Amino acid sequence: MRRLLVAAALLACAAAAQGQGLPPGKWWQRQAVVQELQLTNEQQNRLDEIFRDAASDLIDARAAIEKLQIAIRGELDKAQVRKTEILRLATQLSDARGKLFERELVMLLDMRTVLNDQQWARMRRVLDRMQENHQERRQGQGPPPQRRRPQ
Repeated sequence: MRRLLVAAALLACAAAAQGQGLPPGKWWQRQAVVQELQLTNEQQNRLDEIFRDAASDLIDARAAIEKLQIAIRGELDKAQVRKTEILRLATQLSDARGKLFERELVMLLDMRTVLNDQQWARMRRVLDRMQENHQERRQGQGPPPQRRRPQ
Protein backbone atom coordinates (compact mmCIF):
# COMPACT_ATOMS: atom_id res chain seq x y z
CA MET A 1 0.00 0.00 0.00
CA ARG A 2 2.83 2.39 0.86
CA ARG A 3 4.45 1.76 -2.54
CA LEU A 4 1.18 2.62 -4.24
CA LEU A 5 1.00 5.91 -2.36
CA VAL A 6 4.61 6.73 -3.24
CA ALA A 7 3.97 5.89 -6.90
CA ALA A 8 0.85 8.06 -6.93
CA ALA A 9 2.77 10.93 -5.34
CA LEU A 10 5.56 10.58 -7.91
CA LEU A 11 3.07 10.58 -10.76
CA ALA A 12 1.36 13.67 -9.37
CA CYS A 13 4.68 15.42 -8.98
CA ALA A 14 5.78 14.39 -12.46
CA ALA A 15 2.57 15.76 -13.93
CA ALA A 16 3.05 19.00 -12.05
CA ALA A 17 6.67 19.31 -13.10
CA GLN A 18 6.10 18.47 -16.73
CA GLY A 19 2.55 19.38 -17.64
CA GLN A 20 1.52 22.29 -15.53
CA GLY A 21 4.73 23.12 -13.78
CA LEU A 22 4.99 25.44 -10.90
CA PRO A 23 4.59 29.16 -11.28
CA PRO A 24 7.78 30.55 -12.76
CA GLY A 25 10.44 31.96 -10.49
CA LYS A 26 10.41 31.97 -6.73
CA TRP A 27 6.68 31.39 -6.36
CA TRP A 28 6.98 30.89 -2.60
CA GLN A 29 7.98 34.54 -2.22
CA ARG A 30 4.95 35.96 -4.04
CA GLN A 31 2.59 37.54 -1.55
CA ALA A 32 -0.52 36.04 -3.16
CA VAL A 33 0.97 32.52 -2.96
CA VAL A 34 2.24 33.05 0.57
CA GLN A 35 -1.25 34.08 1.65
CA GLU A 36 -3.05 31.37 -0.32
CA LEU A 37 -0.83 28.61 1.05
CA GLN A 38 -0.27 30.25 4.44
CA LEU A 39 3.46 29.65 4.18
CA THR A 40 5.57 30.25 7.25
CA ASN A 41 8.92 32.06 7.16
CA GLU A 42 10.61 28.75 7.92
CA GLN A 43 8.93 27.11 4.93
CA GLN A 44 9.94 29.98 2.67
CA ASN A 45 13.53 29.69 3.87
CA ARG A 46 13.55 25.93 3.24
CA LEU A 47 12.11 26.45 -0.27
CA ASP A 48 14.82 29.05 -0.94
CA GLU A 49 17.48 26.57 0.14
CA ILE A 50 16.06 23.82 -2.09
CA PHE A 51 15.97 26.22 -5.03
CA ARG A 52 19.57 27.37 -4.43
CA ASP A 53 20.76 23.77 -4.18
CA ALA A 54 19.15 22.91 -7.52
CA ALA A 55 19.88 26.16 -9.41
CA SER A 56 23.38 25.31 -10.62
CA ASP A 57 22.32 21.85 -11.83
CA LEU A 58 19.29 23.30 -13.62
CA ILE A 59 21.38 25.99 -15.32
CA ASP A 60 23.93 23.40 -16.47
CA ALA A 61 21.20 21.04 -17.72
CA ARG A 62 19.45 23.80 -19.70
CA ALA A 63 22.78 24.92 -21.15
CA ALA A 64 23.59 21.36 -22.25
CA ILE A 65 20.22 21.15 -24.01
CA GLU A 66 20.74 24.47 -25.75
CA LYS A 67 24.26 23.51 -26.89
CA LEU A 68 22.99 20.24 -28.34
CA GLN A 69 20.12 22.00 -30.12
CA ILE A 70 22.64 24.40 -31.69
CA ALA A 71 24.85 21.48 -32.71
CA ILE A 72 21.92 19.71 -34.37
CA ARG A 73 20.91 22.86 -36.24
CA GLY A 74 24.52 23.25 -37.35
CA GLU A 75 24.60 19.69 -38.67
CA LEU A 76 21.28 20.15 -40.47
CA ASP A 77 22.55 23.33 -42.13
CA LYS A 78 25.60 21.63 -43.62
CA ALA A 79 25.59 20.88 -47.34
CA GLN A 80 26.50 17.26 -46.64
CA VAL A 81 24.08 15.97 -43.98
CA ARG A 82 25.62 13.35 -41.68
CA LYS A 83 22.72 11.24 -40.50
CA THR A 84 24.71 9.24 -37.95
CA GLU A 85 26.07 12.41 -36.34
CA ILE A 86 22.61 13.97 -36.15
CA LEU A 87 21.20 10.79 -34.60
CA ARG A 88 24.06 10.70 -32.09
CA LEU A 89 23.36 14.32 -31.12
CA ALA A 90 19.64 13.59 -30.95
CA THR A 91 20.29 10.77 -28.50
CA GLN A 92 22.44 13.08 -26.38
CA LEU A 93 19.70 15.73 -26.52
CA SER A 94 17.10 13.23 -25.41
CA ASP A 95 19.33 12.16 -22.51
CA ALA A 96 19.97 15.79 -21.54
CA ARG A 97 16.25 16.54 -21.52
CA GLY A 98 15.68 13.49 -19.35
CA LYS A 99 18.34 14.67 -16.88
CA LEU A 100 16.74 18.12 -16.72
CA PHE A 101 13.34 16.58 -16.08
CA GLU A 102 14.74 14.35 -13.35
CA ARG A 103 16.48 17.29 -11.63
CA GLU A 104 13.33 19.41 -11.83
CA LEU A 105 11.32 16.51 -10.43
CA VAL A 106 13.73 16.00 -7.53
CA MET A 107 13.51 19.72 -6.75
CA LEU A 108 9.71 19.53 -6.88
CA LEU A 109 9.70 16.47 -4.61
CA ASP A 110 11.96 18.28 -2.15
CA MET A 111 9.68 21.32 -2.25
CA ARG A 112 6.63 19.11 -1.80
CA THR A 113 8.06 17.78 1.46
CA VAL A 114 8.12 21.35 2.81
CA LEU A 115 4.38 21.77 2.27
CA ASN A 116 1.79 20.03 4.39
CA ASP A 117 -1.09 18.18 2.73
CA GLN A 118 -3.48 21.14 2.93
CA GLN A 119 -0.90 23.50 1.41
CA TRP A 120 -0.21 21.04 -1.40
CA ALA A 121 -3.94 20.74 -2.13
CA ARG A 122 -4.20 24.54 -2.27
CA MET A 123 -1.15 24.67 -4.53
CA ARG A 124 -2.74 22.15 -6.87
CA ARG A 125 -5.87 24.33 -7.04
CA VAL A 126 -3.74 27.39 -7.83
CA LEU A 127 -1.93 25.44 -10.57
CA ASP A 128 -5.23 24.20 -11.98
CA ARG A 129 -6.58 27.77 -12.11
CA MET A 130 -3.39 28.96 -13.79
CA GLN A 131 -3.69 26.23 -16.41
CA GLU A 132 -7.36 27.03 -17.04
CA ASN A 133 -6.58 30.74 -17.42
CA HIS A 134 -3.74 29.95 -19.80
CA GLN A 135 -5.97 27.71 -21.92
CA GLU A 136 -8.73 30.34 -22.00
CA ARG A 137 -6.27 33.00 -23.14
CA ARG A 138 -4.97 30.68 -25.86
CA GLN A 139 -8.47 29.82 -27.05
CA GLY A 140 -9.54 33.47 -27.07
CA GLN A 141 -6.62 34.46 -29.26
CA GLY A 142 -7.42 32.04 -32.04
CA PRO A 143 -4.87 30.99 -34.63
CA PRO A 144 -2.14 33.44 -35.62
CA PRO A 145 -2.93 35.57 -38.66
CA GLN A 146 -1.75 34.18 -41.97
CA ARG A 147 1.12 36.07 -43.56
CA ARG A 148 0.87 36.60 -47.27
CA ARG A 149 3.90 35.92 -49.37
CA PRO A 150 4.83 38.45 -52.00
CA GLN A 151 4.25 37.13 -55.48
